[in-house]
Amino acid sequence: MGYWPAGTVFASIVDPGVGSHRRSVAVKTSMGHIIITPDNGTLTHIKRMMGIDAVRVIDEEKNRLTNSGESYTFHGRDIFAYTGARLAAGIIALEDIGPEADADSLVELPVHDAQKDGDTVSGTIDVLDVRFGSLWTNIPRSLFAQLNVPYGSRVEVTISNGKQVLYKNIIAYAKSFADVNVGEPLVYVNSLDCMAVAINQGSFARAYNIGTGQAWHLSLRKAPRVIYE
Repeated sequence: MGYWPAGTVFASIVDPGVGSHRRSVAVKTSMGHIIITPDNGTLTHIKRMMGIDAVRVIDEEKNRLTNSGESYTFHGRDIFAYTGARLAAGIIALEDIGPEADADSLVELPVHDAQKDGDTVSGTIDVLDVRFGSLWTNIPRSLFAQLNVPYGSRVEVTISNGKQVLYKNIIAYAKSFADVNVGEPLVYVNSLDCMAVAINQGSFARAYNIGTGQAWHLSLRKAPRVIYE
């Protein structure tokens, strides 16, 4: 979000609880951005990484698309996009949206930070790149760099769900997909500067039936040296 100027308005809508008692909120970040979103955990990383200076609970009776009062399942259009557009156009101000709330009252999802233990770094698989089937972890490149693994070396990758290990293999640590053969797996640095695994021109997630979420863990370590006598 640092690429956008202060005052930019975002509508973030991941809302399985639409129409329930979950709150609709607008927040102002420490960088001056405004985010319109359901209060269901979508602001977890924004709060941790950027900070939130102000919270307003959206008054849904005042901030709603005309003639949508009986619609309870399309708040993305009727409330969030509508309110965000009026804010961006300067028709209303943040203070007009509704009553103040404390940032500590926002719903937050559980977060497990990546960690290093000896010669291994581990974290969770947070994102599936649905276009390509690549798996993105929360392991920052800076943490992986502590293993001193150069590009072109091999890395032991272990993926587990709970106590069940579903994948364990030694694969290449590559700068780009072109560094490995078609159909070959690789470890690489994604666009978020975190570690990811993929298959060149294939879907890693589909090939090995791997999912995402807090229960999915991935660990990396420099492949052990094998000596043949």
